[in-house]
Amino acid sequence: MHNGVQAQVPVLYVADVDSTRRFYETFGYSEVRTGGDGASRWSHLRCGELTMLLAEVKPRLITVELPLHIYLYVDDLAATMKRLTAAGYAVERAGRPEHAPGGECRTTDPDGNVVVFGQRRAVPEQARDADAGKEARFSLIREAAKVVRRSDGAPARCQIGGPRGDACPEPAEVKLADSWGDTVWGCMAHADEALLNARGAFLATEDGSGLAAFLRNRRSQPEQVPQR
Repeated sequence: MHNGVQAQVPVLYVADVDSTRRFYETFGYSEVRTGGDGASRWSHLRCGELTMLLAEVKPRLITVELPLHIYLYVDDLAATMKRLTAAGYAVERAGRPEHAPGGECRTTDPDGNVVVFGQRRAVPEQARDADAGKEARFSLIREAAKVVRRSDGAPARCQIGGPRGDACPEPAEVKLADSWGDTVWGCMAHADEALLNARGAFLATEDGSGLAAFLRNRRSQPEQVPQR
């Protein structure tokens, strides 16, 4: 006799049932039941054996500040991406981790919940998108760069330039530094190239919490006179 959990139904409290239902329909979910009254509405979605319940209540339920993080496995990553982008949802690649050798992507539902979806079936090397790895790396650099605070003195254009010294017209988005103290601002493409090829290059911050601030703080402390 099986006495464990036999089924589970995730419940998402949403701002608008219709818009959120349309979002999850791009993943293959379809509405099997719906209902509600003037103060609440709900939509029961199903995709194969998987179910999900969307609930809209008024006044809106107070939920935790942090959004949910939902992970979905899909049969065809490329087709899912195409459906999402065609419907107007932003999608970014997130690489090919071990648990999703066919690739992994990230998007956001209408309520701000992060939805990551991956493909378990690996894609043959010759069938892979040539730019997939580059896009994934750029997205990771962008995430890291969010914590890098740009100063007002940052240049408007990329300072790295092309391999033959030609100027780059792209905007400066990321500040790089190395262990020798050199710094440079670059666009995503040239910053990525520098991180791969320059020894000791890393993303730099401008929050004033580096070694200089550390040493200034130490030197500003009054000398302690030994007590007798």
